[in-house]
Amino acid sequence: MGALIAPATFLVGVIAYFVIFRVFDMNALTASGLAGLLIAGLFARRYSQFWDSVILGVSSRTSITLLLILLIVSLVSALIKQTGVSGGFVWLASSLGVSGGWFIAVTFIVVCAIAMSTGTSIGTMFTAFPIFYPAGVILGADPLLLAGAILSGALFGDNLAPISDSTIVSSSTQKYRNKEGSAEIGGVVRARAKYSLVAAGISAILFLVIGSLRSDEGGSTAQADVSGTPLSLIMLIPIAILLFVAFWKRDIFLAATIGLISGIALGLLTGLLSLSDVMSANEDGTPGGFLVAGIADILPLIGLGIVIFGIIGVLQQAGIFDLIVDAVAKSAFAKTPMGAEIAIGVGALATATIFAGVNGPSMIMFGPVADRIGAAAGLHPYRRANVMDCVTLGLGSVVPVVSSFLLIASLLTQGHDSAPVLSAPSIFLAAFYPLVLTLVILVAILTGWGRRFEGANGEERKTPLPARISDDELEASTRG
Repeated sequence: MGALIAPATFLVGVIAYFVIFRVFDMNALTASGLAGLLIAGLFARRYSQFWDSVILGVSSRTSITLLLILLIVSLVSALIKQTGVSGGFVWLASSLGVSGGWFIAVTFIVVCAIAMSTGTSIGTMFTAFPIFYPAGVILGADPLLLAGAILSGALFGDNLAPISDSTIVSSSTQKYRNKEGSAEIGGVVRARAKYSLVAAGISAILFLVIGSLRSDEGGSTAQADVSGTPLSLIMLIPIAILLFVAFWKRDIFLAATIGLISGIALGLLTGLLSLSDVMSANEDGTPGGFLVAGIADILPLIGLGIVIFGIIGVLQQAGIFDLIVDAVAKSAFAKTPMGAEIAIGVGALATATIFAGVNGPSMIMFGPVADRIGAAAGLHPYRRANVMDCVTLGLGSVVPVVSSFLLIASLLTQGHDSAPVLSAPSIFLAAFYPLVLTLVILVAILTGWGRRFEGANGEERKTPLPARISDDELEASTRG
């Protein structure tokens, strides 16, 4: 009983804050999850054993690795914001003089780049909407498609960026069976790129074609109130270095460290950063600088991650996950590679819906289940991670009514004199990238495109390893 009360209370909190109160705050979710654990503990048969399970979940290798990575990459994200990279992209887009459908397509591509740089979809939305949404409407872009393009670009970055929490979670929760460790982030991103880039390409074409049909290509004679400097585009260099190291060494700690050091050095040399921007003290005695700001920004997610891992620990020790996995794994359907992938996709979609589309925590919860189901079918950790992530960042992120992304997008269309306020359900139909990504990964599941199996040493194979034959089966076949 106690094991089910914790996630049930958390779910009630998610619905209450995101749907009823429309409060989009990680601290509120952390409070809901912690309240669930406190209440559930009172119903446990053995109170001390209940909290031992919580601690076991929080102190797992997966939990500690994830939390440390999130702390480190938050500094990179804060550096990108501090140096105004998004402003450089705004300058570039406005200098090209694009309008109407072209503005929508360019906005999608630009927001994709920003989200890839920062690795945060919600942070990108809060940055991009106030800049691109009112400006695009003034320049003749269709408001609904423009909002969909900004949301789509933010989700693309969250889906593919090596430093995004969803990429980190989807990788770290998928373990090898024939060697030590979890799926490397660089390898997962490399394998995922074909799905994400195909979906992004199709989405860009849709935004251009449909946007041109629905927009005023001439635009308004008024000029959008945008600002930015081309100098900040030079900060793409440390971003490129970070991405290169992540792909090359497949070590996010090393990549983030080198990206951070090179970014600070380049920012100081170009004047985009001052020493006080890195680390300082405000007049009221509070610490300043992007290093502190980055930690402050990520702490709510860290707190939520701790609570989620605690709930996972309780569910695991109570045998809930074992019951689910055994029921699915023992079915003939899930024993086939395609069946296992469908089971992972459906489970990821259901979990993302429960978590209001908040992808990181939902994959923290469902990741161990996907790991067990996929490994039973011999699927490589990269494949398991990508099926789960693409479904979660696809339809799972924009389920109408409960999606926090749609609600945030709707909220961010408010307060602009020159642009209309859009409802969350209406933006769903214009969010092309997550919808197309869902179709792309579905095609990959049904056709086997990109499917790989784990080899004897953890390497990728196009075919599964031969099934092992027990001594009894071998003796029986010899007699026959």
